[in-house]
Amino acid sequence: MRPSGRNLSEMRAVSIETGVTKHAEGSCLIKVGDTHVLCTATIEDRVPPFIKGSGLGWVTAEYGMLPRATNTRMRREASMGKQGGRTVEIQRLIGRSLRAGVDRVALGERQITVDCDVIQADGGTRCAAITGGWVALKLAVNKLMKVGDVISDPLVDPVAAVSCGIYAGQPVLDLDYPEDSEAGVDGNFIMLASKQLIEVQMSAEGSTYSRAQMNELLDLAEKGVTELAELQRAAVA
Repeated sequence: MRPSGRNLSEMRAVSIETGVTKHAEGSCLIKVGDTHVLCTATIEDRVPPFIKGSGLGWVTAEYGMLPRATNTRMRREASMGKQGGRTVEIQRLIGRSLRAGVDRVALGERQITVDCDVIQADGGTRCAAITGGWVALKLAVNKLMKVGDVISDPLVDPVAAVSCGIYAGQPVLDLDYPEDSEAGVDGNFIMLASKQLIEVQMSAEGSTYSRAQMNELLDLAEKGVTELAELQRAAVA
C-alpha cells in the first residue's frame, strides 16, 4: 500500500490554473498533489549572443523554491550570494526540456524565459515545473501568434514530465515526498506527448534495478505523461 493510498499506476490529483499573474505573457499555477509551482513566461526581443543573427529563437528557464516551500525554512539563495548546485541543475533541465518541444526557426529571433517558483514542495517539483512551464510557454506563444509576430505555431508537441520509482519493491507512478525519500530507485521522465523521450534521470537510491524494471517504469511514465498532456491541452485551449 502506498502512503497516499493510491494505486501503483495512479497519479496524484493534478490541476492547472492559467492567467494567475497580471503582467507575464503566459502564467499558470500547477498543483500536483501537495506540490504547487507558479510558472510564468516572459517574451523578450533579444537572444543570447551565441545565436544572435541566426534567426533562431531561444527558450530558457529559472527555478527556485520559496523559503517555506518545505517543512523547515530554507534560506533564500539570494541571501547566500549564489544559487545552489541543485537549483542550477534543475533550471538547466527545465530549459533544455522545453526547448526540445520548440521549433526555434518558427519562434523567430526572440527569447522566452520561463520562471518556475515552487510555492509548496511534496516531491516531483522539477517534473511539475516542466509540465506547468510548457503551459506558460504555450500561452505566451499564443499571444505572439494572435498579434501576427509568429506565423506558425513553434510548439511542436506538449512537453510533460513525471517521476516514477520502485517503492517497497513495487514500481509506482508519480512519487510524493514520503515515497521519494524511501524509494529504492528514483527516476524522472521527460517526454513529448507523442511519447518521444527528451530526458531520463534514473538512479539506484537504495537498490539496483534490472532492464525489466526500467521498462516497467517507462511504461508507467508514458501513462502519466499522456494524462498530463491532456490536462495541458485543456488548460491552453
